[in-house]
Amino acid sequence: MTTPNPEFFNTFDNAQLVKADKAHHMHGYHVFDEHRQNGALNIVAGDGAYIYDSQGQRFLDAVGGMWCTNIGLGREEMALAIADQVRQLAYANPFSDMANAVAIQLCEKLASLAPGDLDHVFLTTGGSTAVDTAYRLIQYYQNCRGKPQKKHIIARYNAYHGSTCLTMSIGNKAADRVPEFDYAHELIHHVSNPNPYRAPDGMDEAQFLEFLVQEFEDKIHSIGADRVAAFFAEPIMGSGGVIIPPEGYLQRMWQVCQAHDILFVADEVVTSFGRLGKWFASSELFGVQPDIITTAKGLTSAYLPLGACIFSTRIWDVIAEPGQGRCFTHGFTYSGHPVCCTAALKNIEIIERENLLAHVQDVGSYLEQRLDTLRGLPLVGDVRCEKLMACVEFVADKASKALFADEVNIGERIHLRAQARGLLVRPIMHLNVMSPPLIITHAQVDEIVETLRECILEVAAELQALDLYTGR
Repeated sequence: MTTPNPEFFNTFDNAQLVKADKAHHMHGYHVFDEHRQNGALNIVAGDGAYIYDSQGQRFLDAVGGMWCTNIGLGREEMALAIADQVRQLAYANPFSDMANAVAIQLCEKLASLAPGDLDHVFLTTGGSTAVDTAYRLIQYYQNCRGKPQKKHIIARYNAYHGSTCLTMSIGNKAADRVPEFDYAHELIHHVSNPNPYRAPDGMDEAQFLEFLVQEFEDKIHSIGADRVAAFFAEPIMGSGGVIIPPEGYLQRMWQVCQAHDILFVADEVVTSFGRLGKWFASSELFGVQPDIITTAKGLTSAYLPLGACIFSTRIWDVIAEPGQGRCFTHGFTYSGHPVCCTAALKNIEIIERENLLAHVQDVGSYLEQRLDTLRGLPLVGDVRCEKLMACVEFVADKASKALFADEVNIGERIHLRAQARGLLVRPIMHLNVMSPPLIITHAQVDEIVETLRECILEVAAELQALDLYTGR
């Protein structure tokens, strides 16, 4: 990893980049009016935990790209491994009776890291396609076992499971439910977001846990246990606001699933490959043995796109029953892409060799402690942090937990102040979310927290001057 030479930035015409971006480039989550007016932050280089825009400004990327630049940017050994694989075999057909050695090696490695009997892997192009694959696998499995009526899915409100039509429908994140899109409804149901900070009035955490479990049981009974196929859950909800559920919640929900023959799908697109200091969080941190794990992001540390749907021998034995003549008619042109699989194997090697899981447990605990010091500040309603997943929730009134009006754009206001100081946090409505690279240092944690502190205090004063905040 090397810091870019200052002369490098002279090769970019920022005004032309902004013009071309506005004219031709439609972004994910494109906010049309804002982009038309302000343009985008055009990134041209990366070095470890830092990224640089086309004008040479450096930013500490506390967002980690999008929960994904786990080992940091600019690793020379990653570049060499990728280049060597391109020279050796840039592509191989992944369908039917074709395979490539690197994909096989990766699947074997993932099976060794995954908990329990999750020994079978379908490689995808990212997190959304991994969750989409899990949904189709569940349908296939239920049909193969002679239960065609058992197809209904239960997930949680304000979760995020991807951005395909199907995965967005499973997620049901309020901010994503714009009226211009249509969503699937027939087989998908939702139960409450397990956010202790937003528990119903008068409930302590233990009571909230019982409420959530009973609600899940009631939902199953209302649909019919013989019709519910699976429950989808992020161990910690990411884009929904870093929601850390009540203690024992996931294990209780898993036990309900077991009692009713319902598959438990752990969406670990964010939480796997070290973000919480473990390879996979559902088993090691929460005591749950999933039937299916979906993963992506940290699988390659975003050097190349890749995802995986990892599933149990229990499912495999049903769908692959000998003598049935079945074909799993699902796949992607870039499934098991040899260059992407090489990136994943090298990424896993680096995480193991540098003992990054232990580092995350250390620096992540430090981030938890430091962020907790922001609780007493104006605007701060809640601070949620588990290792390298963190969120600060802003409120207009601490006592009532009332949110600011949307037009105040509180998360964006604080994010822009931080950006001007060389720090990137992710604004999501009334939240600032953070997921820094696993290589982050204690000094960089201090920089994140102290910069945020300054920005929060400045914005609080600004809002008070505008009569938009009472200071309560």
